[in-house]
Amino acid sequence: MQTDIRDAMPGDADLLAQWAAAMALETECKVLAPATILAGVHAGIADPARARYFIATGSAVFSGSEVVRLPVGTLMLTREWSDWRNGDWWWIQSVYVDPGYRRRGVLSALYRHVEKLARKTEGVIGLRLYVERDNAIAQRTYAALGMADAGYLIYEAGFGD
Repeated sequence: MQTDIRDAMPGDADLLAQWAAAMALETECKVLAPATILAGVHAGIADPARARYFIATGSAVFSGSEVVRLPVGTLMLTREWSDWRNGDWWWIQSVYVDPGYRRRGVLSALYRHVEKLARKTEGVIGLRLYVERDNAIAQRTYAALGMADAGYLIYEAGFGD
C-alpha cells in the first residue's frame, strides 16, 4: 500500500481525538474525556510550538474504480530541549494506526517521514518515544525501525484527572 504523509489540519481534529481515545483505551486501558482530548488536539494543531501532528493516508477503491485517499494513521511530535547537547529531542507521541491498516507499513512511513525531517532540521539531536513496559509488540516494532531502549524509566506526578 502506498502511504502518503501530510501535516494535520484543523479539520482533522475530530478524527485525531477519536484515535487518541482509542489508543489510550487499547494501550493503557484508560478512558479519556472526549472534550478534553478534542480541546488538546485543537490546541496542538493551532500551536506548532506545542505539537505537530502528521496524518498518514492510504488509498481505497470505491464503486469499482474510484480511488480515494483515506486517513489511516497518525503521529504527533513534541520537543524537549537538552542543555547537555544544546539541541532538541523530538518526542514521538500519540501514535495510532487504524486497525484495518496495521502491519501494512503505515507506522514505518510515518516514522521515516519524521526521521527525515528531524535529520534535516538544524538543532534536532534525535528522536525519542516512550512505550508501555508490557507492550512487546510496540517495542519490537520500534526496534525494527532502528530505535533502542534508552535505559530510562519515566516517573510522573500528575495534577488532576
